Amino acid sequence: MSIDATTTGDPNALLPARPIDPALFTAEETYRHTRLPVDRASTLIPDAYTSPAFFALEQEKVFTSGWVAAGLVSDVDRPGACVVVEVAGRSIIVTRNRHGELRGFHNVCRHRATRLLDATAREVGRRGRIRCPYHNWTYDTDGSCLGTPLFEGSDVPEGQEPIFDTSGTAGFDRADYGLLPVAVDSWGFFLFVNLSPDPAPLPAQLGDLPERFADHGLARWVPQRRTTYDVAANYKLVGENFMEYYHLPWVHPELNQVSRFSDHYRWQGPGMYTGMCTTPVSRNTDAGGWDGLAPLSTLGPDDADSGRFVWLFPSTALVVLPNHAFVLFNRPVAADRTVETAVLLTHPESLDDPGAPDGIEQLAKFWDLVNRQDLEIVEQVQLGLADPAYRGGRMCFRFEEPLHRFQNMVADRMVGIDRVPAGDDETMTRMFPDPA
Repeated sequence: MSIDATTTGDPNALLPARPIDPALFTAEETYRHTRLPVDRASTLIPDAYTSPAFFALEQEKVFTSGWVAAGLVSDVDRPGACVVVEVAGRSIIVTRNRHGELRGFHNVCRHRATRLLDATAREVGRRGRIRCPYHNWTYDTDGSCLGTPLFEGSDVPEGQEPIFDTSGTAGFDRADYGLLPVAVDSWGFFLFVNLSPDPAPLPAQLGDLPERFADHGLARWVPQRRTTYDVAANYKLVGENFMEYYHLPWVHPELNQVSRFSDHYRWQGPGMYTGMCTTPVSRNTDAGGWDGLAPLSTLGPDDADSGRFVWLFPSTALVVLPNHAFVLFNRPVAADRTVETAVLLTHPESLDDPGAPDGIEQLAKFWDLVNRQDLEIVEQVQLGLADPAYRGGRMCFRFEEPLHRFQNMVADRMVGIDRVPAGDDETMTRMFPDPA
């Protein structure tokens, strides 16, 4: 006996049954409930958060087709400095060549595919060169293959160097065996990686964010603390939690005291991001807050009393307040697991503040408290999504327009649409009615 949703009044009956055939993950029809205007839309299908098949396809469709914020510019502050990041399951080396230019490469030797550098590497190697640990094939920081091995500074016994010289090998030209390149770029304090063979320029994805943050001078901000969290939840749940304040009174009693509902605005222009703003920035309570350091003195009146909350598609949270910044890099590991790295940064003037160490400590403790509360609740959401009875939920339009924007970006990539969402007509749109 079939159930007619029009007679039962059950909107859940109109949603796709579970599980969905993985062949439909790239079909526009699969996302038709999410494509509706936000006041009538339902969330992404539960399989988007629970299915290993969806996860594998999403890694290719979402994470290899655009720019992903994967690290900090300060980690590669000089020639030879490097950071090893993972994007879509690929290990990527980001470094600077001898001219100080950013370069990115797949972390794979061109000989037998050996992993060149481990995840903890901070320098490419001796003399600023990348050496394979297996057979000592060696590469310059511009990616070119220098030799196998180098005659200078190698471990080959003196007098035996010619034996290892491949310059006379038939059909082999080391110029054809440089490291496999990856597009890299930067904005502010972020390093971006793009695995696409023909990437669009980074500014096309950032939209108006560089203009919106121009007065902050983010390129000069300095990381102070880093913390890693292992999260038993899909990376999108982490992001969607970040994008809304609906949950504050129940999940964040401390944060709710310094982040009033009536002070929140949507803050979105054109670009691959979602954005919110809280203004004015509330002062600390006994439970903590965002004070602790003096604000950057050069900010205009709007920025000097506003906190900006931006989710950089697909997986990075950026919070910029007048006196500090907080970043969450979220690396998807599985459909139900995310490794998150939190970074607290300060503006350059704070380095001259004698009270900075105490202020940084207070901010670090407050953010750790807030973040742990968030991660605990998103792990509960992940458990609920695994229940086959749940087929999707209705968007709460007043609170969840940024989620709707984000989920439609994901749907675009899954079905092969390449577009950048437009912004709101107004620079700031109040998210909640003013109780006054």
